[in-house]
Amino acid sequence: MHSVIESIKKEVKKVIVGHDRLIDSMIVGLITEGHILVEGVPGLAKTTAINSLAKALGLNFKRVQFTPDLLPSDIVGVEIYDQKNGEFKVKYGPVFTNLLLADEINRAPAKVQSALLEVMQEKQVTIGDQTFKIDRPFLVLATQNPVEQEGTYPLPEAQLDRFMLKTIVGYNTIDEEFEIVKRIADNKFEKISQVAGKEEIENLKKEVLNVNVDDAVLKYMLNIVFATRNPQDYGLKELSEYIEFGASPRGSIDLYKASKAIALIRGKDYVTPYDVAEIVGDVLRHRIILNYKAEANDIKSDDILKKILETIKLP
Repeated sequence: MHSVIESIKKEVKKVIVGHDRLIDSMIVGLITEGHILVEGVPGLAKTTAINSLAKALGLNFKRVQFTPDLLPSDIVGVEIYDQKNGEFKVKYGPVFTNLLLADEINRAPAKVQSALLEVMQEKQVTIGDQTFKIDRPFLVLATQNPVEQEGTYPLPEAQLDRFMLKTIVGYNTIDEEFEIVKRIADNKFEKISQVAGKEEIENLKKEVLNVNVDDAVLKYMLNIVFATRNPQDYGLKELSEYIEFGASPRGSIDLYKASKAIALIRGKDYVTPYDVAEIVGDVLRHRIILNYKAEANDIKSDDILKKILETIKLP
């Protein structure tokens, strides 16, 4: 199965230079049925990345640009009255797809955000008095621009918790950007071929379930999560003055699933503490709610996690 993952990554990398973290996150989301929040400035190829994944897997892809005037019906669909037949018809919204890019999710008001989050959670949509199932696989990649806060609606904590991963996408290195500029200027991007399909994704989902997690490694995961809630119990009393709320039980479940997926992507059938440490930032960074004191001291949730990982002993 590892060769399938490698072929998918190889296809995506025909058009994406660098951003390995984002590519891994998308594959983790796809094979664990989790959704991803991506934070990064515009122009870092987030749309291209998910579009290339769709092409490599032969899946449907749709993109919604979130704006303040968007309505829930623009996302999920609406009933339209057909005068000719004298009956209502359903016009399906963009959520009826496999891979959905929700661009700048914090630009739309709460009603629209919750309409999307309901679909993510329930994998179904209610339009009028009818309920429709969403096709599997279904992955939402929502993006946030960290720079502009003007006219945005930040996602509430409970809604952030619905995202399995929050991946930070930074700028490319100078060598990567050199490669990007050359490829674009000379139009040297290769065509993406479909290398897998729904059947392979289903097989990968089964493979993930068979990845072994030793009890000691699971305990290590839970110690990390519990240290975000009660840092004083782990000799990290200095952190408690910055944390408003630690990670939720959903954080523990997602850390367990994501660690298994990252181990599979790395070609193993068991999880090591290093797999946990590799993915823990993406799973927990949006689930640790910091207070104003942390903000005043410019302390981020990544700093908290770094300190926790340095303190908790490896099994």
